[in-house]
Amino acid sequence: MAVLLFSAGYSAVAQRYYREGERERRQEANADDQTYGDGFKKEHLFIGGNLGLGYDSYSFNAGISPEIGYSLASWLDLGALVNLNYTSERADPYYNYNNNIRLRSFNYGVGAFARVYPLSFLFLQVSPEYNWIHYSYKYFDPPVETGSANTNAASLLVGVGYGQRLVGRSSMHIALMIDLLNSAQSPYRDGNGSLIPVLKAGFDIYFHPKKH
Repeated sequence: MAVLLFSAGYSAVAQRYYREGERERRQEANADDQTYGDGFKKEHLFIGGNLGLGYDSYSFNAGISPEIGYSLASWLDLGALVNLNYTSERADPYYNYNNNIRLRSFNYGVGAFARVYPLSFLFLQVSPEYNWIHYSYKYFDPPVETGSANTNAASLLVGVGYGQRLVGRSSMHIALMIDLLNSAQSPYRDGNGSLIPVLKAGFDIYFHPKKH
C-alpha cells in the first residue's frame, strides 16, 4: 500500500513539474531576447505585407500592401509600404445610395506606418498614404453614359489590431482601420464620402544576422 501511495504521489509531482517545464519552455521560446538602442541590427529589419478588405452595403474594396520596416523598440515598429487597391461601387436604381451610377477604381500609392504595442498582443497603427487613382463610371439612367477620370488623394489610416510578434523571427497581425482625412477621392470612402472600414491582415519575416 505504501508503495502504491508513493508511486501515485511521485507521478502527480512529476506531471506537475513536466507541465511547469513545458510552460517555461514556451515562455522562453516566445520571449523577446533582443536588445535595443545600441545601433542598427539586421535582425530587427523585416519584410512582408498586408491583405486588405473593405465592405459595406454597396461598396467593396480589396488591396495588397507590401511593406518593409524596422523594430525600433520592443513596443515600436516603423516602416514604409506600397499600395495596390481595387474598389467597386454598384449602382442603386432606387437612389438611396447613389444616383444609379456604377463606380470602379484602381489605385496605387506609397505610405509609411507606425505600430505601437502598449501590450505584447495589442497594437495601435497610424499609416499616412498618398494614392493615385483611376476611376471608371457608368450612369444607367438614359441616356446611358460612361467615362473615366484620374485623380489623387492623401489618406491617414488609423486603427487598432491584434498581433503575435517576436522580434528577430516573425510576426503576424490583423487590424481594423479607417481613413480620418475628409477627401472625397480617397479609395477608403464611397461615392457619398462615407467611410469604408478596412480590415488588414499581414505577415512579416525578420532578416537573420550575418553568420561569422
